[in-house]
Amino acid sequence: MRHEIHIGRNSLTTDLSVKEGGQGSGPSPHDLYDAALGACKALTVLWYAKHKDIPVEGIEVSVQRDASQERAGIYRLSAALSLTGDLSTAQREELLRVAQKCPIHKLMTEVTTEISTTLIPP
Repeated sequence: MRHEIHIGRNSLTTDLSVKEGGQGSGPSPHDLYDAALGACKALTVLWYAKHKDIPVEGIEVSVQRDASQERAGIYRLSAALSLTGDLSTAQREELLRVAQKCPIHKLMTEVTTEISTTLIPP
């Protein structure tokens, strides 16, 4: 089930878990989807903090998934941010608001995504 993904000059491996019939040699497509949200939140907050001279020293984002109702059309993600640096309560709240506006968060919650799949002839 292992599959190589190439994005520009970068590549990574995706796979299914052993339980799902894969080898567990990489994140699953669901893991990548969830990770995109966490990565976007982290990069958005760091970019904003840099441009506003907010002294963020580090950020960690943990994304938890509840896919128990996915087949019913509900896929829940919960993102938790850990910020380090000499930050005031107001700055922390400002950065939380920024994280909630990251582009992937908006894409996942406010945009209708249309997908077409084609077959390339041999």
